[in-house]
Amino acid sequence: MALRCRLPTPAGIRNFKPTLRKAAERLATVHTPEGVELPPNTLAELQRDMARLGFVVSQIREIEDARQKRLEQQPETGPHAMVRLLARIVGVGVETADMLVHEVLSRPMRDRRAVARYAGLTGSPDESSRNGANKGSPEPAMPGSAAA
Repeated sequence: MALRCRLPTPAGIRNFKPTLRKAAERLATVHTPEGVELPPNTLAELQRDMARLGFVVSQIREIEDARQKRLEQQPETGPHAMVRLLARIVGVGVETADMLVHEVLSRPMRDRRAVARYAGLTGSPDESSRNGANKGSPEPAMPGSAAA
C-alpha cells in the first residue's frame, strides 16, 4: 500500500514525519526552529491528526485485505480471473482492476460506440435531436429585425 499523505506541520517544524510508526513517541521531543517547545494546542492538534491518520490507514488496510481474500477464494473463475489478469499490467493495481471489472467490463456493451458513450467520449444517440438539427449553422433572424 502506497499511501501518501501530508499532515500540516505548524510553527515551522522541520525534520518530523507524522506518517512514521514512531512519530507519536517522537512528538514530545519536537521543537520549533527557535528551540521552543510546541504550544499545547498545536501539540494536541498534531496528536489528533496523527490518530485520525492511523484510523484511516487501518480502515484502508482492512478493505484491501478483504478484497485480497475475496480474490483468493476462487482465483481462476469469473470476474476474479479478469481482476488478476488486469492487475498484472504495470501501473494497474488490484483496486483499479477490481473497479474496472465490476464497473465497466461486467456491463453488456452492444458495440464499440456503446463503450465510447459509457466512457463519455461520444454523445448519446438522442443528443443530436436535443441540440437542434442545424447545429453549427447560424440562428435564423427574428422577423422584423435587421439581418446582420
